[in-house]
Amino acid sequence: MIKSIEGNFDHPEVNELLTKHFKELKAASPEGSAHVLDIPGLKVSSIKFWSLWENNRLMGCGALKFLSKDHGEFKSIRVHDDFRSKGNGIKIIRHLIDESKNLNIVRISIETGSGKFFEPARKLFLRCHFKPCAPFAHYKEDINSLYFTKVISKD
Repeated sequence: MIKSIEGNFDHPEVNELLTKHFKELKAASPEGSAHVLDIPGLKVSSIKFWSLWENNRLMGCGALKFLSKDHGEFKSIRVHDDFRSKGNGIKIIRHLIDESKNLNIVRISIETGSGKFFEPARKLFLRCHFKPCAPFAHYKEDINSLYFTKVISKD
C-alpha cells in the first residue's frame, strides 16, 4: 500500500532524494535551460509537494505548482533509484493527478528536457496520455525543453 505525506521536506530520505534530483537535473541541463526547483523553491505557497512511501520505504515524490485556479504544473517528479523500472513513475503521476482533481485543477502541464537524459521522463508523460504543447506560463521556446499538457476530469 502506498502512503502519501504532504510537505515533509525535512525527512532525511526526502531531503536526500530531492538534493540528488536537483543536482542531476542541473548537471544535465545547459545553462539557462534548467527549470528544476531546489527545496526552498518547492516550499513556496503556490506549490504542494508529496512524498510517496511503500512499506515505509521512500518510493518517490512530486509536486503541483498552481499556475491559475484550474491549471497546474507538475514539478520534481522523481522515483527513488530502488523503485525505478517497476512502473512506479506511473503511480506517482496518478497520485499527483488525483491530488490535482481534489484541488479543482483541470489542466496539468509539464516542462522537461529534450536531451537523452530526459528520455525516460518524456516516455512516462506520453504513457500517461500527456500531449506535446507550446510553452506555457513563464516558459519560452527553448531547444533544450519540451512541454506537455493534459486535461483531467473529475471522474
